[in-house]
Amino acid sequence: MHITRLRLLGFKSFVDPTELVINAGLTGVVGPNGCGKSNLLEALRWVMGETSYKSMRAAAMDDVIFSGSTARPARNMAEVGIFIDNTDRTAPAEFNDSETLEIVRRIEREAGSAYRINGREVRAKDVKILFEDAATGARSPALVRQGQIGEIVNAKPEQRRRILEDAAGIAGLHSRRHDAELRLKAAEGNLTRISDILGQMSSQVDGLKRQARQAKRYRELSEVIRGAEAAVLYLRWVAAHEGVAAEEAELAEIQRAAAEAARTEAVAIKAEAEFAERLQPLRQAETETAAALARLLTERDTLTRDLAQAETRLKDLDDEQTRLAADFAREEAAISDANEARERLKQTIEALETEAAEHADALARTEADVAEAEAKAATARAHLSELTRQREAEAAERRGRQSELRERQTGAEAIARRLAALVTERTTLEAERTDHDAGDLTDRIAEAVARKRDCLDASEAAAATLQATDAHRRECEEDARDTRSEADALTNEVATLSRLLATADAGD
Repeated sequence: MHITRLRLLGFKSFVDPTELVINAGLTGVVGPNGCGKSNLLEALRWVMGETSYKSMRAAAMDDVIFSGSTARPARNMAEVGIFIDNTDRTAPAEFNDSETLEIVRRIEREAGSAYRINGREVRAKDVKILFEDAATGARSPALVRQGQIGEIVNAKPEQRRRILEDAAGIAGLHSRRHDAELRLKAAEGNLTRISDILGQMSSQVDGLKRQARQAKRYRELSEVIRGAEAAVLYLRWVAAHEGVAAEEAELAEIQRAAAEAARTEAVAIKAEAEFAERLQPLRQAETETAAALARLLTERDTLTRDLAQAETRLKDLDDEQTRLAADFAREEAAISDANEARERLKQTIEALETEAAEHADALARTEADVAEAEAKAATARAHLSELTRQREAEAAERRGRQSELRERQTGAEAIARRLAALVTERTTLEAERTDHDAGDLTDRIAEAVARKRDCLDASEAAAATLQATDAHRRECEEDARDTRSEADALTNEVATLSRLLATADAGD
């Protein structure tokens, strides 16, 4: 790599545009201390991608920008560019179409740096790899700064290895390997993330499958609901049709009544005309017969009242006819809607008939199951009746035994009282033993003791019998509850199957 020119603008002490030409052979820069000789080397390292501001002898990277002097203001930007001879076409493929490579680094205060190669913006890594492939770079041993000769002489094996790698031109390979390792780690992280995402997607797939089953069930229920709504609409249409027939009959009756009223009105009008024709002769004969005039006036008043009533009735009939016309128009609209619904119901009925033909076998099997369930229910009811009768008989027997036990307990208490009396009597007899026969008293006491023992045995036997009866009663009650539960289940099953058959008959 042969650098032909170095151009500086606003970099450290080079506030004005400065260009250093580097010809073939040896090029030297001579000057006193502080004239900026070290700034030229730092400019080369900076444009090659140096990122450490300490290597630039600065407190921050923005310090490489000219900070001003007493005579010159500070700059907000610094730029360094180098020109490389590429006549042998050893540059990377994307930049190998030109004989000269212009590499420029530009920094703005508090905005960071930007790199360009031949006017095209590139990354800092691209510039770094370009120089490393040419066995140079910002930190390459090829750029020897002040005091670096001693560092190279005293360098450790690892540092000498870097010098040898730079000399061999494989530093770029290390950078590329580092980038490849980073990409591989990123790919491994992406694979791990993809595995997690696949696990999440599998759980989501399970949830979607459940939702699909629910949606399928919803569609099936929707079909059933539509069929039921169609049946309801058909029933409403039938009811509306019957209502229309009844309204038509009522309308015919009202029309007949209106015709009768019209005939009555015509008769009244004719009578009125006749009486009007007779009125003039009657007026002429008014002087002849006052009684006839009064009678005719009375008849005229009566006819007037009848006429008013007829007019009122006619008005009522007109109102009734108007209302009937409105009702008839409403019923016509309802009939039109019912006809449309009937057409839709016909289509639904055809679909239901097809479905009913397909499910005929299922209906036959359902009827057989219903018959079998009814037989089981009848058997269970018979068994329940038998258990109920047994329970009533056992309850009656238990009540009898309880009564017998109470009687025996009463007898035992009487015997106890009798025994107490006998003990008292025995005491008395012992006191009077001199006056009575001792052998006879001993026999009586033994007999009383035997009778007491018999009563106690009978009481214990009755108690044991009562306990056995209670245990048997509880067993019978448990059997009755089980049988009743089974009978209720069979009854519910029969009712359910009957409703299904009724629904199927309605759909048929």
